[in-house]
Amino acid sequence: MDGIRLLNRNTDSNPPYGGRLTDLMVTPGRAQELKAASRDFPSLDLAPRELCDLELLITGAFSPLSGFMNRADYEWVCASQRLADGTLWPVPVTLGAPLNLAMKLAPGAQVALRDTEGTMIAVLTVSEIWESDRRMEAACVYGDADGAHPEASQLLSRPPYACLAGRIEAVELPTHHDFIALRHAPEALRAEHERRGVTRVMGYQPRHLMHRTHVEFTRRAILKHNAKLLVLACVGRRTLEETGHHARVRALRAALEHYPRNHAQPNLVELSARRCGPRAALLHTIVAKNFGCTHFVVEHDYADTGARASGEPLYGQYEAQEHAQEHAREIGVEIVPFQDLVYEEDHPEHFLMGRALARHGHATAKERQAQVPPERASEVARWFSYPNVLQELQKPFRGRTEQGVTIFFTGLSGSGKSTIAQVLIAKLMEFGDRPVTLLDGDAVRKHLSSELGFSREHRDINILRLGYVASLISLHRGITVCAPIAPYAATRAKVRAMVEANGGFVEVHVATPIEVCEARDRKGLYARARAGIIKEFTGVSDPYEAPMQAEVVIDTSVVTAQAAADRIIGYLIKAGHIADPAHAPAYDADGAKPHPDAAFHAEAGREQRPPHEEHAARA
Repeated sequence: MDGIRLLNRNTDSNPPYGGRLTDLMVTPGRAQELKAASRDFPSLDLAPRELCDLELLITGAFSPLSGFMNRADYEWVCASQRLADGTLWPVPVTLGAPLNLAMKLAPGAQVALRDTEGTMIAVLTVSEIWESDRRMEAACVYGDADGAHPEASQLLSRPPYACLAGRIEAVELPTHHDFIALRHAPEALRAEHERRGVTRVMGYQPRHLMHRTHVEFTRRAILKHNAKLLVLACVGRRTLEETGHHARVRALRAALEHYPRNHAQPNLVELSARRCGPRAALLHTIVAKNFGCTHFVVEHDYADTGARASGEPLYGQYEAQEHAQEHAREIGVEIVPFQDLVYEEDHPEHFLMGRALARHGHATAKERQAQVPPERASEVARWFSYPNVLQELQKPFRGRTEQGVTIFFTGLSGSGKSTIAQVLIAKLMEFGDRPVTLLDGDAVRKHLSSELGFSREHRDINILRLGYVASLISLHRGITVCAPIAPYAATRAKVRAMVEANGGFVEVHVATPIEVCEARDRKGLYARARAGIIKEFTGVSDPYEAPMQAEVVIDTSVVTAQAAADRIIGYLIKAGHIADPAHAPAYDADGAKPHPDAAFHAEAGREQRPPHEEHAARA
C-alpha cells in the first residue's frame, strides 16, 4: 500500500511498541498526485493538539496507531485503556471536524488536513463519521466529568463537532523552524543509536525543567543501568494561546552540560501533553519505547494537575509510578521510579538518595525550598538549580515596566471611552519608552470585523479578535489601549486571560450613567434604539454586564477626560506597568494628579481644586 509503510528494521535492541514503526508518509509521486487533486477536496484546519497528534502518527511515535481512532477504539480506550483488538493504549487520539463540514461528508470522501497556515499535511479518506461522548471521556480519562480538571474543562467547552476516522496519506510533515538539530523522528534516532552501538537508552520526560536534583538522580540512574539518557522534551501545544517553549528548551540544554560527555541527549517531541496522571505515564512510556528507550523514568505526581474542587487530590502521589510498573512488561520498557533526593544542610554540595532520610534531620529538595522564606528565594535558586540554567530561564522575563500592557476600556456608548483613550494615548506617547497602539471599537469594527453584525455571538467574536491583537502587541512589549463597549463579562474574562499570558492587563470601567450617555448622543443611536430602529443596542435592548473588579473606575459626568487619563497613568505607575519619569508630575496614591499650584495652596491653607478633581480624590 502506498499510503502506509511499515519500517522493517528489526536490529534494534528494543523494538517499537507493536513490533514496527508505522510510517504514513507517501512516496513523492503519490504526494504530487494528492496535492494536485486536493483542489477539489474539502479542507479541515487542524487544532494545535490534532496537528501534534498527526505528526506523531506520521512519524511512528504513536505506533502501533496508524490513524485517528474510530468509535470502537475510542470507547474501548476510554473504558479499559485498550484498543478494540486488545492492545494497551491509554488515551483517545481523535480528529474532530465542525458539524457543518462533517454533515457534507460520507465514507469514501477525501479531506485535506491542513495546518494553521493552510498547508496540506495529509489527506484523510473517511471510513467512519461518529460522535464522541465527551462527558464519559472526561470521567474515564481525567477522572472528572464536571470540568474542574483543566483538560476536562477544555474538552467539555469545545464547540460541537463530529469525529472522523480513516486512512491517512501524509504528503509532508508540519514545519518547525526552531531547534532543528534537536528534532529527530523515532526512526532517525534509532538509526543513530544503532550506528553508535548504543543498546540501552533511558528516557526521561521532565515535567517542566531540570535542576540539580533531576540531573543528580538521572546521572546516577544511567550509570547504574549502563544506559544513555534521552531527554524527551514535549513541546506540543494544546491551544493557539499557549506561550512558547524556547526558554524551557534552552534551560534543558544548559542542564545537560552537567552530565559526562556523550551521556545525555535532548530531543524535542511534538507531543501535546495530556495531564491525566497514570494514563499520561503510560502514553509517555509508549512514546519513549518508540524512540528506542529500554528504560523510562517516571516521577511521582506524574502529570498532576492539583486537587479537585472538593480539595481531594486528582491522583495518588505514586499512582503513576505503580501504574507504569504494572504494565511495563507488556509495553517492553523497564520503569525507573524517580526518588526524592535529600539536601544535606551541612554539606550543600551533597544530595542523598531516598525519602526516608528526611525523618533523620534532613529535608527533601522540595521541602527545603518550601521552608525558606521569600527573602531568601534567590539563595534557594542557587543551590536548587545551576547558574547557566537560571540564566536561560531569566532571559525572556522582564520587569513589569519592560513588559507589554493592555489598558482595556469598557462602558456604554457615549460614556467617554474613546475620548479618554485618545488623551491617554497622547500622555503615554510622551513617555516614549514603548510603542503605543490604540484599538478603538469603531476602528476595529471597520477594519477587523466588518462582516460581523451585533448579535451576542458576533459581539463576542469581535472582542476576542481585539483581545488577540492586544495579546500579540503585549508579547512584543507594546502598550495597547482598547476602547470597545465589551458588554459581556465572560468575554472580557477571556480577553484578560489571553492578554495576561503575554503581559499586563488593566480594566478601566467608564461607569458614566446611561442618562448622561444618552444626553451626549451626537449620532442619535439611543433615540433610534428607543424607537426600535436599532435592534440589540447595549443599555437599551441588550444588557451591559458591569465589571465587578475593574482596576480603575471612572465616571465622566464628574471627571474630565484629562483627569481620567491622569488617574489611569497614576494607576499604571503604582502597579509598576510603567516607570515614573523624573520630569513627569507627581501622582498621589489613588492615581490623581495634583493641581500645578497644589503645594502653594496647601501652604496657604486654601488648596483649590476644580470640582471634578475634588470628586475624583474622594472616590
